[in-house]
Amino acid sequence: LQVTVCRLRTHQWCFILFNVVLFHALLFGGDLLEEYFLRSLPITYTDAKILKIREKARELDMEPRKTNISKSYTISGSEACSNQEVFLLTIICSRPENRTRRDAIRQTWRNMTSIRGYALLTLFALGKPSAETMQQEINKESQKHDDIIEGSFLDSSRNQTWKTLMSMEWTVTFCSHARFILLMEEEVFVSLPSLAEYLFSLRTHLEDIYTGRVIHQGEPDRDPQSPGFVPLSQYPDKYYPDYCSGTAFVISQDVARKVFIASKEMPVSVPPDVFVGICAKNAGITPLHSSRFSGKRHVRYNRCCYKFIFTSSEMHTLPKTKNIFSNGSKEQHVCLQCSLQFLPTFRLIPTAHEGSSSIVPLKK
Repeated sequence: LQVTVCRLRTHQWCFILFNVVLFHALLFGGDLLEEYFLRSLPITYTDAKILKIREKARELDMEPRKTNISKSYTISGSEACSNQEVFLLTIICSRPENRTRRDAIRQTWRNMTSIRGYALLTLFALGKPSAETMQQEINKESQKHDDIIEGSFLDSSRNQTWKTLMSMEWTVTFCSHARFILLMEEEVFVSLPSLAEYLFSLRTHLEDIYTGRVIHQGEPDRDPQSPGFVPLSQYPDKYYPDYCSGTAFVISQDVARKVFIASKEMPVSVPPDVFVGICAKNAGITPLHSSRFSGKRHVRYNRCCYKFIFTSSEMHTLPKTKNIFSNGSKEQHVCLQCSLQFLPTFRLIPTAHEGSSSIVPLKK
């Protein structure tokens, strides 16, 4: 009987040890494997058009635009980034009427303003409201928090691409020394410690960074009754090029400049995240997929997941930030579920090179 008990205990310990090893392999190995395969994709062919865009981006001089701020912005926020070296600039695309949501962000994850001594700056990008009373409220909010950029265009569902383009223009004009830029929607929670640690790890490759949850073979909306309708005259191809989901994605400063230059020859009738993806392609930039960006999925809160992921949608369902990164116990089983949820999925597709193929993530 004692031998049987010992054997059972040995089997139990082996099972526990196996699960611990499996958990760590899934948690940390999956994303590294995913990024390894995607970094191995063929480099985009740099034709004359691409080289021209990249050269213009290197020579870009935004000083003349600083003298005519009122043409592009009703609230410029031009001083927000002027006196500090910014490691990560976060620009949140917000609607004028969503003051409550902006305040929730200010009171939670936006509280983190530095990491390892490097500055983190978070701003809100808005268009103009239709009501003057709302504009007055936004003016007061801006004076209080000094974290709002407001474009001179009307904020509407059809003008969200203009908002993204304005964010790019503002970045290269007033915050050209920011090393990385995170563009995101206001419904999203960001784990700044996790994201910053990942960006710190990119010591040898600091250019052409365009990373997020990559959408593969996205199709234009051809329904004339749909708010997102894209006519063939504006985009004739069957599929969009690969692009990062607009819920949240990170670019390096040089990519912001290249996208800004490429945008001059692009119609703005496509969705904002697709717009950035097309501009990136025209500039010879390939998006890098990371499953740690949740896309439009909401990741159920637990400490392990929120120490690993970069973003999750539906921020209003989360606890306060001060609880998110505290130490926890007895959550190993939940962590295993989290790692399984974020384990990447691939399929093999042909590449531009005849007879070759590449591994890319399945479209979510």
